[in-house]
Amino acid sequence: MVTKAAPTPSASASSSTTATTKNATKSAVKTAIKTASKAPSGRRNEPLLKDIRLLGRVLGDVIREQEGREAFDLIERIRQLAVAYRARKDDQAGKDMDRLLKNLSADQSVSVIRAFSYFSHLANLAEDRHQVRQAAQLPAKTAPEGSLEAAFKRLSDEGVRNDEIAALLKRAYLSPVLTAHPTEVQRKSILDTERSISDLITRLDGADGLARTEIEIALRARVTQLWQTRMLRFTKLTVADEIENALSYYQSTFLREIPRLYGQIERALPGREIAPFLRMGNWIGGDRDGNPNVSAQTLKLALSRQAEVALRHYLVEVHHLGAELSMSARLVSCTPEMQALAQRSPDQNQHRADEPYRRALTGVYARLAATLHDLTGTEALRHAVAPQDAYASAEEFLADLHTVDASLRAHHAGALADLRVRPLIRAVQVFGFHLATLDLRQSSDQHELVIAELLATARVEPDYASLDEDAKQALMQRLLGEARPLRVPGATYSELALHELAIFEAAAQARKAYGPQALRHYIISHTETVSDLLEVLLLQKECGLMRGTLDDPQSAADLIVVPLFETIADLRHAPGIMQGFYAVPGVAELVKRSGSEQDIMLGYSDSNKDGGFFTSNWELYRAEIALVAFFDQLKKQHGIRLRLFHGRGGTVGRGGGPSHQAILAQPPGTVNGQIRLTEQGEVIASKYAHPEIGRRNLETLVAAMLEASLIEPAKPVPQAFLQAADTISQASMAAYRKLVYETPGFTDYFFSATPIREIADLNIGSRPASRKATRRIEDLRAIPWGFSWGQCRVALPGWFGLGSAIEGFLSAPGTERKAQLAVLQRMHKQWPFFRTLLSNMDMVLAKSDLGIAARYVELVEDKRLGKKIMVAIRAEWDLTNQALNQVTGTKGRLATQPDLAGFLNYRFPYVDPLNHLQVELMRRHRKAPDLRASGVEGETVADRVQRGILLSINGVAAGLRNTG
Repeated sequence: MVTKAAPTPSASASSSTTATTKNATKSAVKTAIKTASKAPSGRRNEPLLKDIRLLGRVLGDVIREQEGREAFDLIERIRQLAVAYRARKDDQAGKDMDRLLKNLSADQSVSVIRAFSYFSHLANLAEDRHQVRQAAQLPAKTAPEGSLEAAFKRLSDEGVRNDEIAALLKRAYLSPVLTAHPTEVQRKSILDTERSISDLITRLDGADGLARTEIEIALRARVTQLWQTRMLRFTKLTVADEIENALSYYQSTFLREIPRLYGQIERALPGREIAPFLRMGNWIGGDRDGNPNVSAQTLKLALSRQAEVALRHYLVEVHHLGAELSMSARLVSCTPEMQALAQRSPDQNQHRADEPYRRALTGVYARLAATLHDLTGTEALRHAVAPQDAYASAEEFLADLHTVDASLRAHHAGALADLRVRPLIRAVQVFGFHLATLDLRQSSDQHELVIAELLATARVEPDYASLDEDAKQALMQRLLGEARPLRVPGATYSELALHELAIFEAAAQARKAYGPQALRHYIISHTETVSDLLEVLLLQKECGLMRGTLDDPQSAADLIVVPLFETIADLRHAPGIMQGFYAVPGVAELVKRSGSEQDIMLGYSDSNKDGGFFTSNWELYRAEIALVAFFDQLKKQHGIRLRLFHGRGGTVGRGGGPSHQAILAQPPGTVNGQIRLTEQGEVIASKYAHPEIGRRNLETLVAAMLEASLIEPAKPVPQAFLQAADTISQASMAAYRKLVYETPGFTDYFFSATPIREIADLNIGSRPASRKATRRIEDLRAIPWGFSWGQCRVALPGWFGLGSAIEGFLSAPGTERKAQLAVLQRMHKQWPFFRTLLSNMDMVLAKSDLGIAARYVELVEDKRLGKKIMVAIRAEWDLTNQALNQVTGTKGRLATQPDLAGFLNYRFPYVDPLNHLQVELMRRHRKAPDLRASGVEGETVADRVQRGILLSINGVAAGLRNTG
């Protein structure tokens, strides 16, 4: 196997296939070797290339052993042809590869796809490790961009004092939220194996001789495990599966790395108490929007499992503390409070009679074990004494830990306290007994149905849904002012009503059991009116989550009513809806009594699907500015703080992209120490599967939040920039909607020229791909929408519309093209919002490939339709590339990011064959889905073909590092 350009994977080749490609292979080998120059260059990237070559060689060895020499040779030929075609656009190599791939059997195709897919997975692990390596190897005085060190230096340079930073953190709230609909296409078994491989790659640095040999042997074992592990799920993910997948990141990363991050901040701000401002959030188990599988039972399961993970972590840490804190009272004293804690312990073992810390911690462990049993019904792993006297709250446990910490520090053992006690204290402050705040979410139309049923049954209003908005608001206000409940004892209610009310009731019980931070936010999808918010307040009141009435000076609501503004129209109406909500008598006072917090969620995905990439971002920007202006006044009157919740997806088309840049690009005054943002899909694994990478990504969020909150812009955004953005947005949206919603047959094109049908069969989440059983794009979820376009290498949601919009701006009547271009160039140079937007678009276009996309167009039965729409896409693609070059002053994609460009060029030859095979297998499957010839392991040929398609989806997602 040639490894100059990079190693490769495997399949089983027939003799006819060998003959077909014999000559092509000879010429391709030379090109493959030359392509090494296209890889990321420079000495600092050599360790990455070395790791990739090693992993490729190991994978090749495993394939040769598992599949045979002939299969190995086939894959090497495919790789060489792909490299030759990609390196110098060798049309003959492309034709030879195409012919070879088309002649593969279903079994061969599956084997080839697995090989190229696993290479991409391994390359991802090497790249992730290289990021950590590069940061560690920076010169001593050079802090990597996005690090806390760099942020503190910038703040210092701007004259921000440490006291100001500590004061901000005292009132700050930063929360990454793992969402309930991950698009992660890997199984947990694959992720666990990859974590092991990642750890081995880390150990390679500095290893030589026998140590390196042993690591390579272990790598071969893990890669063998990977090859022999099924990549796909045979069954749909359940909500319980999603819960467990998310919890694995707490166990591997969050529980340990977040306390370490706090320690890093404390060292940067010595002598200052740092409030627990960084908290984790979850949607998994509480997000019901479009997911009938989420219920009161899944909510209870999620909270119970979260508590179990947190408590078991504390139990392990307390156990280790007991082993470490062996101090004898004969040698060192302890505080009276520490002595009292030891005396309260049920531990009467004479061997520990003079060891107050161990006795006390045995008692703490017993209390934690009892708490674990009470909250989760499970048992601790070990018992020095029987579980007893459960903690009533995390605060009680925290008080005992503070007693231990204070005593150690008072008696010259601060070093021991810093080692484990202090991180454990920080963990309890952050995670409590609930681990993460679990959000509830449901669509506004479902709330309306439940309210309508309650009112009709109680004979309050026979047809609530038919009322106009003013009448609905008036009725909601009246009912919120009445103490009586709406439910009629003995009445029969629909399954929907019982299901929804059970969620609210379970939430009320959970807050009592796990603490008020266990459930704090109730998100309302498709918020379009003020009554959508009032309905949720009424449901809280009905189920004991709101105490008192709206006009009661003692009333309070447990859950923050969080509107989610998703479409372009919703974003435009958002400020007016919030003004209307707070104009309802009693609402402002209720919110103030309930914590003075108002979260507002902004939807990136659906607004993009609705209006295109540029317009989505621009309308989000405008909505944020207007909301901040309104809440500035509200804060002065009632002290109510605004917290924006950014519903960012994995891909750029769904709000993805580098988090540090995204936060700094927010409008001035919109962060102010308060921000929540979703983490989902492959982003969760790439950011948080490895502990050290996870901490660096969390550090990036903190750094960006500090900079965005404390550094004032030098001057306001010029009005000319805002006007230009508005003009471009209007034209961009018109171009986007003309294609997607106004072109006859576009839906047929989308369902034919992308793998959307096949993605719906991929078991990547517990919810359906569409909100309704239709083929309407309006009803399709944004995740499969973006995922499909990424798979066929068009990535349309991340760029379409901007090219023609900028061209229109440059050639607007009555203007001079050169002057108009100068405005755009100043916007790119001076305005972080515009610069970040174009940077993200640059990356999307770099990953797109319309040559490969054209292969998917062959699947469209109506050839005239396929050609017409592809011509329109290509024309816009050309315009957008041209516009980017003009505005940024570059001559190609990723010109200012040569390393990233090199990495992508290095990867493409391993992704291209997957795309070609995906098209070929989709063609076979769609033309003859009922093939029944027997395959291996009892599968039919049709089963094998379908499995190849789904594997290719996994491989392309891994190779491009993009899913939904």
